[in-house]
Order: sequence, then structure tokens, then C-alpha cells
Amino acid sequence: MHSFSPAEAAAAPELRDRSEIADRYKWNLADIFPDWDAWQQAYETLETKIAEYAALQGTLAQGPDRLMNAMALSDDIGQLTYKVWYFAGLKYDEDQRDNPINARRQQVQILFAKAGQASAWFNPELLAIPLSTVQAWMTQHASLAVYRFALEDLYRQQEHVLDENGEHLLSLASRFSSSPNDAYAALSTADIKHPVITLASGSEVTLTYGQYRALLATNRNQGDRAAAFKAYHQMFAANTNTYASLYSGVLQRDWFHAQSRGYKTTLDAALHGNNIPPAVVENLIETTKAGAEPLRRYHRLRKRVLGLDTYHNYDAAIPLVDFDRQYPYEHVQEWLPASVAPLGVEYQRHMRDALASRWIDVYENPGKRSGAYSAPVYGVHPYMLLNYNDTLDAVFTLAHEMGHSMHTILSNAHQPFVYSAYTIFVAEVPSTLSEALFLNYMLDHATDDRERIVLLQHAIDGIVGTFYTQVLFADYELQAHRLVEEGQPVTADVLSELYFTLLRTYYGDAMDYDDLSRITWSRIPHFFSTPYYVYQYATCFASSAQLMKQLTGGSEKDRAAAIDRYLMLLKSGGSDHPMPLLQRAGVDLSKPETVLAVVDQLDTLVTQLETAISKLV
Repeated sequence: MHSFSPAEAAAAPELRDRSEIADRYKWNLADIFPDWDAWQQAYETLETKIAEYAALQGTLAQGPDRLMNAMALSDDIGQLTYKVWYFAGLKYDEDQRDNPINARRQQVQILFAKAGQASAWFNPELLAIPLSTVQAWMTQHASLAVYRFALEDLYRQQEHVLDENGEHLLSLASRFSSSPNDAYAALSTADIKHPVITLASGSEVTLTYGQYRALLATNRNQGDRAAAFKAYHQMFAANTNTYASLYSGVLQRDWFHAQSRGYKTTLDAALHGNNIPPAVVENLIETTKAGAEPLRRYHRLRKRVLGLDTYHNYDAAIPLVDFDRQYPYEHVQEWLPASVAPLGVEYQRHMRDALASRWIDVYENPGKRSGAYSAPVYGVHPYMLLNYNDTLDAVFTLAHEMGHSMHTILSNAHQPFVYSAYTIFVAEVPSTLSEALFLNYMLDHATDDRERIVLLQHAIDGIVGTFYTQVLFADYELQAHRLVEEGQPVTADVLSELYFTLLRTYYGDAMDYDDLSRITWSRIPHFFSTPYYVYQYATCFASSAQLMKQLTGGSEKDRAAAIDRYLMLLKSGGSDHPMPLLQRAGVDLSKPETVLAVVDQLDTLVTQLETAISKLV
């Protein structure tokens, strides 16, 4: 097994002051406003328009022209809001130590609060007008008909809107809604005492979350990883009854709101906004459980390659091989457009423009915001923030954010403002598809067996983390909420046994289970902050896997049709609910075969990984 020894690490790019980074690697915010004076004028215009909108209250019932005025002014405010917010926000993210710019950013946030108050009258006033009346107005006026989907969707949701007294009461109760999460954040972050462990080397490590994750991903001594796992989870075990009480508060709150608005279940309440049938989540969970064997195969392979007698949760992040090749940004600028060749010449042209036009802030500098994102500045173009460091992760991050940006470009070019934004349920489809196309390109051009192994592990870990883990989380959330709906007790023991049972259901005999893994539920922030959210990562991943099958398989005619459908999805923005948009693209999330596309994809990648490893031995 000597061939699996670590390779020499490549040097990370030098951290430079922003003034020392060439302009071509920095975004050009002058595309939004030439200077702060122009921004201030736009801010004042926005303030005026918000006041004008508030003055429209009481006019909607007067006829279609008045409704059209309100819709058009709302669009004007929305378009200006993008520019005013992002000019200050992006400038702040260049250096978050800049207090004057942070003050301007906060100034916009205060204005947003005023805008919310100034527009709160619109929905109840509209819904007081019969839908048939509004539909007749739209039939008679082409300019108003543009808003048909947006207006009819408000009426669709009306059945769960209470009368004025009921809405007032719920608005008062909403002040308590964040209490469980606020208390969770205080207990798990602000008030936590991070343990210190001594490694086999004799050095000490303070186990913050970042240090804990880094140790599991880099330390090749299993004893060190085991010690880190034990110490980190004992922090949560020490307060497990308090965490259970807080999570019970989340579950009770969600059930209270669902019942108040007349929903049968908490899942119905969570899905209604996007008009998602509950069968989508139920199908996702059941099909993934039934398709867990490739996940287990991967972990059995890892155990064998790493040469471990026992294989635990804390062994799942360590690389199978170390291969620290550098991926300079200039090279990636050529590879990315080449990787999306299956999507056509026009798509490649848009991507080359994005890479060449100073839309991307590439390198880290002191004070710059961490992470990465794509900012959809309507009326200008998307901007992308990176902290590019020449690693493989950085390359795939760029591919991911470019997927979001291409979605924004095509949506904004083909939709009126009211439908330019797209939902989370669809948003992660083009980003994960972009990564999948880039992986195919990199595998096709890899000349080193170690690099192939690293690429394959990256792809597999992406499926494990973004799909299987999120489905397990969604399964846990659904079962926990059903406990409350059925009047069952919610204790630390009940929650821990539920989570432990799910771990064994998904991972089977591929893992050796530590007793402390029972309380892993207590350290997942999403459970306490945004229930019924994580399943969307998995549905997006399943959608992109199904689309990859269609875009890269079958006859030339079938592939061309699949490409047209996919591009139409991106061009459609938010002009319909997510399910019909995806169905028109060739994806039906209510059917098992869409989820099975991910299972098949993982199975293929594990087989390729086994082959690549066999060549090194």
C-alpha cells in the first residue's frame, strides 16, 4: 500500500493586499453605479418610490389601471433595490473592516424594513377583490396579463390566510418563533466551551467546529480522529436534554402554525408556498433508503483502502490519496467553457463573457468576505465572489457559482422582472449540473491515476454530503415532526434513538457505530433554524443527475431535445411553480426513477474509483 502515501503539498497562493491584485481579477462595480454619488441619488429615488407605493393603498378596487400602476411601481422598486443593495453589499464584501461602507449597507437594510411596511397593504387589499374580477381585467389588458401567474398564485395561497384578527394574533405569536433557534445558537456557539485535545504528536488542538472538521479531513492517525470525535460530541451530550427541549419547541411551533392555518401536516405547510406535493419528499426518502447499497459500497472500499480494522463516522472524510496539484485560475478559464460544450455554442459564449468581463472577484485579500456566491444584480449582470486558492475545491466552487450565474443571465434575458428570480427548489440544479459537466471534462483529461482518484472521491463525497446525508436529515425531520402531530413524547432518548436507527438504516454494515453518534442530531443547525429546508439540496441533486443522463446519453436527436428543454428551464426563471418547470425540462421528482438517477450515478462512480485504485496497487 506504499503507493497511497501522501504527495508533497503544493504552496497556497500568497495573501496579497487588495491594491496589489491586478484589476482583471477584481469585479468592476462601476457597471452598477459609477460612484457613491450616483448610488446616493438612486437611494433617494428608491426612497421616493417606496413612499409613492404606500400612497396607492386603497386604490386597487378602482380598476385594472390602478392595479397595473401598483404592479409596475413594484417592479421599478424591485429593480432599483437590486442595484442599491448590491453596490453597497458587494463593496462591503471586498473588505468587511470598512465601517463607513458597512454603515451604507445598514442604511439600505433600514430602507428595506420601511419598504416592507409600505407594501404590507397590497396582498390583503388584492385578495378582497374577487379572483374572477382580476382575471377579467387581465383578459382585457395585455400589460396586466403579464402578471397572471404571480397574481393567481396569491389567490391560490388565500385558503390558508386567516381573517384580520387571526392574522394579527399569529403576527404577535411570530415574535416567539425564533426563540428555539436563538437559544440553540447561544447554547451551541456563544456559550460553548471548546474542548482541547492532545494529539499523538504531542501538540494540542482546540476543537472549534472548523478545527474539528479540518482534523477529520487531514489527520491520518485514526486515534486522533477518534479522540476529536469523542471530545466534540461530548460537548453536545453534556446538554442533550436541553437540546431536546429546544427541538421540541421547534416541532411544537411548526405544528401550531400548521394547524392555525388549516394544514393537515407540518410537511403540507412547509411545501405549500412552492406548490410541492408531499409525495415528492416521501418518494425522495423511500427511494433513497432503498438505494443505499452504493453508499455502503463506497464506505467498505474506503475501509479497505485506508487499511482500517474498524471504520467509523470520523473516518469518512480523510482523502484516500493526497494529490496536491495546483489549478491556476488562468487554466480554469479555458477548461470551464470547454466543459459545457454539451450545452451549445451560445451557452459557452455567455460563459466566456462572464469570465472575461470583470464580473468575478477572484482572490482572497485581508478583510474580504469568506466563501463564495453569485449575486444576481438585475439590470446589470451577475457578480461572483470567490476566494480562489488554486485547489481542486476552488475549481469546483467556481464551476458551481458559474452555474448559478448562467441561470441568472438566461432568466434575466428572457423573463420580465416579476419572474426573473427563481426558487431555491430549482436554483441548485444548474450549479450541481455545472459541477457534473466539469467533473466529466476533468476525468476525460486526467493523465495521472492519483488525480483520477481525487476527482472521483470529490464527486462521490459531493453525492454523499449533498444527497444521502441531506435525505437522512430530511427523513429525521419528517419523523420527528410526526411524533408531535401524533401526540407522542419528544425526549432526548426518543430523538437519539430515532437518529441512531436512521444511521443504521442508511449505512448498514458499512460502518462501526459509536454510541456518541446517537446525539449527532443535536449539532445540526438546520434542524433548529430552517426545518423542512435541507430536502431541497437532495431534490436539486436528483434533478441534475437525471438531466445529466438525458444531456449526455441516448441518440444525438434525444440529446439535442434534452439540451433545449434544459436551457428553457434556465430561461423560465420563476414564471411557474418549480414542479411544472422541472417536468417540462424532463424531470419528475414524484417518480422513483429521478431519485434512482443519483443512485446509478454513485454506483458508476464507485466502480470507476475501484478501477482507478486497482491500477495504483
